[in-house]
Amino acid sequence: MTAPATLPDRDRLLQLVVDLAVVRGRVTLSSGQEADWYVDMRRLTLHHEGAPLVGRVMRQLTGDLRYDVVGGLTLGADPVAAAMLHAAAAGEGFLDACVVRKTGKAHGLQRRIEGPDVTGRAVLVVDDVSTTGSSPLAAVEALQEAGAEVLGVAVVVDRGGRAAVEAAGLEYRAAFTLADLGLA
Repeated sequence: MTAPATLPDRDRLLQLVVDLAVVRGRVTLSSGQEADWYVDMRRLTLHHEGAPLVGRVMRQLTGDLRYDVVGGLTLGADPVAAAMLHAAAAGEGFLDACVVRKTGKAHGLQRRIEGPDVTGRAVLVVDDVSTTGSSPLAAVEALQEAGAEVLGVAVVVDRGGRAAVEAAGLEYRAAFTLADLGLA
């Protein structure tokens, strides 16, 4: 099913986040915190309608920033970066994507950052959801160690990561807040 032609991308994406990604029930988050609901963005970022919307909305959200690589800590950032890469290829500008591993590989080329070389390039770190900011900040650190110029962090849903990212001196953008999702 496709979205009605009159519904703008952001509005339709918000509807899909609420319908597909918000899961009710007790869960333990990657931060170790417990919650009565969870935002499972892979249900959306790997969805046939959701993924293209994520790419377009995130490109629109960050359109004033001049970056040519997008990526973040695997796994949450991977489909977001890929969606943005495809949105760019569809006519919204040039963009490469990268994947930042939690640790370096012990075999092959032993790379921590997969994809095109990021040395000397302007990179936007992305993630699907950020609760504490620790995942995007881990990606920022790895990318800076690799010689990238990190311009900021952009997430689809901010669950509380803004303060930590901004405290690190980085620009932070979120397509949606918990209030947008009716969760705050």
